[in-house]
Amino acid sequence: MKNTKILVLGSNGKTGRRVVERLEKIENIEIRLGSRNEKIPFDWEKPETWEKVLQDIDAAYITFQPDLAIPSAADSIQNFTLLATKAGVQKIVLLSGRGEKEAQVCEEIVKTNAKNWIIVRASWFNQNFSESIFLDPILAGIVALPRAEALEPFVDADDIADVVTASLLDEKHNGQTYELTGPRLLTFEQIVNEIANATNRNITFQPLSLSEYVQMLREYQIPEDFIWLVNYLFEQVLDGRNSSVTSDIEKVLGRKAKDFSAYAKETAETGIWDI
Repeated sequence: MKNTKILVLGSNGKTGRRVVERLEKIENIEIRLGSRNEKIPFDWEKPETWEKVLQDIDAAYITFQPDLAIPSAADSIQNFTLLATKAGVQKIVLLSGRGEKEAQVCEEIVKTNAKNWIIVRASWFNQNFSESIFLDPILAGIVALPRAEALEPFVDADDIADVVTASLLDEKHNGQTYELTGPRLLTFEQIVNEIANATNRNITFQPLSLSEYVQMLREYQIPEDFIWLVNYLFEQVLDGRNSSVTSDIEKVLGRKAKDFSAYAKETAETGIWDI
């Protein structure tokens, strides 16, 4: 039986790494890792690396860094997906952002250019608090964020990876758009309280205005392009448009989405939040 060759872009990222772990357990699957440091390197900012990484690939999982919302994303997705289809890629699975209008422009590009496509729109990740931007504040014991009133159905990266893997392997998902959420809505303060309970630590939540938060990031000398993206996400995406849950994870996987409490308990046991 011929091996299926799957390209996973962002193979070191929160979802890409998990997708790779799942595909490695499946027979007749050959995985190509898409990142700058691989034997066949891939870099979104270096289009000259794209053609070689697509050679002999049957299906591709696309995660775009830093986010599909940035102005250059649409051109990159357009050029990459056209090249992928020309190279013979039969299926593209795109990780998109729930409620991001700019991301939806990229979704339409994929739908137009790909032979077969699946769109996976995800809410904010649980893992942002253990593998990303909110880890340091959790460790410091004080989390200061804007949009304190915003309700978000935080979704687990393991659930996303399970849906992506199913989409890559099963033709019945072709042409589907899945919106992935956790099972309940939570505010940032509730999230912090969940983590505090799971770790038996005293972690304080401090609400800020968006302008105060941006000023704080500048004081920490965070790069301006990252500040722009954070400002966009807090201002646009956390305006209430995503304050609803879906059943798409259960629809695809036949089980409930992981609750934040379960994520917090599992993550606390790893020691990542210990001080």
